[in-house]
Amino acid sequence: MNVRQPLPPLDDDDEPGIFEVEDPATEARLDAEADADIAAGRVVSNEAVMRWIASWGTDNELPRPQWGE
Repeated sequence: MNVRQPLPPLDDDDEPGIFEVEDPATEARLDAEADADIAAGRVVSNEAVMRWIASWGTDNELPRPQWGE
């Protein structure tokens, strides 16, 4: 029987995570850009992304979802 060992805990003190922005001005700018994308409809639904991912490796792979799907 192959038993997987748990991963060691992450040491969060070493470096910021990939989604952490240390500069408040940069974070505010990125938030404003995201809000503008949402307001303009430049979003893809979770359902469309999940359908796309579920199709990977099948005989009927779907194209990448487009904005508004």
